[in-house]
Amino acid sequence: MKINKKTLDNGLRLVHHEDAGTQMVALNIVYDVGARDEHPEHTGFAHLFEHLMFGGSVHIPDYDTPLQLAGGENNAWTNNDITNYYLTVPKSNVETAFWLESDRMLELAFSEQSLDVQRGVVMEEFKQRCLNQPYGDVGHLLRPLAYRVHPYRWPTIGKELSHIAGATLDEVKSFFYRFYAPNNAVLAVTGNISWEETLRLADKWFAPIPRRNVTARQLPQEPPQTEERRRTVERNVPLDALFMAYPMCGREGADYYAFDILSDILSNGRSSRLNRKLVQEQKLFSALDAYISGTRDAGLLHISGKPSASITLEQAEAAVRKELEVLKRELVGEQELEKVKNKFESSHIFGNINYLNVATNLAWFELTGQAEDIDREVDNYRSVTAEHIHAVAQNTFRDANTIVLYYKKASGSYLPEKE
Repeated sequence: MKINKKTLDNGLRLVHHEDAGTQMVALNIVYDVGARDEHPEHTGFAHLFEHLMFGGSVHIPDYDTPLQLAGGENNAWTNNDITNYYLTVPKSNVETAFWLESDRMLELAFSEQSLDVQRGVVMEEFKQRCLNQPYGDVGHLLRPLAYRVHPYRWPTIGKELSHIAGATLDEVKSFFYRFYAPNNAVLAVTGNISWEETLRLADKWFAPIPRRNVTARQLPQEPPQTEERRRTVERNVPLDALFMAYPMCGREGADYYAFDILSDILSNGRSSRLNRKLVQEQKLFSALDAYISGTRDAGLLHISGKPSASITLEQAEAAVRKELEVLKRELVGEQELEKVKNKFESSHIFGNINYLNVATNLAWFELTGQAEDIDREVDNYRSVTAEHIHAVAQNTFRDANTIVLYYKKASGSYLPEKE
């Protein structure tokens, strides 16, 4: 992939890839701030800002209308590590995109009214997703079991509703100036735009934004888990559910790609082990999934599922553990491993055909290392051996390294929450 890069004097990292096969241009900005950067008593701020950034900036009171008039679309998302904003516009209106994104990086239109509106939106989202939805509080239950000191112990949406409800304008301003800075961001531009035009527009709209004092991140490292951790809850849900997790390395860890492949061997497609054996053949589960959190710091390998009606959570857990023991005991076969690698390579290649996906991926890889790493991902997965996976399984799937949440259906019939 032909990648162009430049770091502006204010610290903004600019990444570009031209794609003449589309008439559109994408801008993707990743800010190096997520829920892990929040104070334990003021959580949910990164997610709150995902909404505040659409509430108007210092020179542009309404973000959406100019973009819509230019034929553009936009969205954003937040996780524990980053906040990601993206938009697409026809190439003839690309300067509108640079104008809009640069102004809200410069300064938001801070006001009590804007904060009240967005705070209300986020609080409703918290209620809808975490309080009024079946299994919605799993993150609030499982994370504190897995993390005792690291800020991954609360979800992106926040630890408590009161943290958002109590957010003040001064606290919001402080959070913005600490993290939403050119020297704490990567701007990726892809689609039908030349490198020369990208540089011109970046110099015009982003270069004048002043560098800010971004404090170096100093997060507490989670100590190794030394004993099994369990919790059982009862909720008004239609079915029992099993949630298991195993601590694993972060994205830069030597075992990261082995963990990712391991999760795909367990649950990626109908022929994956958990699906084939426990869902289709033995019918112990109605649904079962395995995946990794993919976090920058030490993360989790998750296994979750809903047992069939006649199966207890104890039986369900024992069945999962039996499959994990097989991985500890035997090497993964060459054909099974090759199938998983082929699947990843295919999704990686086809995913990067789309100019917007390329913008998102380039911004991420530049933030966490260098944009050129996008072309090394397939090789990283291809280099994982069956012996490496076996060693990771043996070290990971131990009793003392296990986190289990039994999510039980409360006695009585399931009654959906009222609106």
